[in-house]
Amino acid sequence: MSEFKTLTYKGKPLVRQGQFIFYGFPDDKYILFMNILESKKVGNLEVATRVLVQIQSTDDNVSFNDKVIKQCEKRSFYEAFEIGTIWLERELKK
Repeated sequence: MSEFKTLTYKGKPLVRQGQFIFYGFPDDKYILFMNILESKKVGNLEVATRVLVQIQSTDDNVSFNDKVIKQCEKRSFYEAFEIGTIWLERELKK
């Protein structure tokens, strides 16, 4: 039986499914969602060049259209993850 390992960053799970990246606990009030919209090949690596960043509510009673709390686009995964984690921590502290 194979064992599934979850990548964590600062104690929170970080999961990638195709071009979608989720960061945070699903039972917290908010999570960070990132969608890699564009990427380019640099050597043997695929590098994100346009990333949608969203802080989303995990409340099932909120309509799909109202789930997005904050949103922006960044030109690299690093920039997207940096602003996303800052926003997530701020929202979780409220």
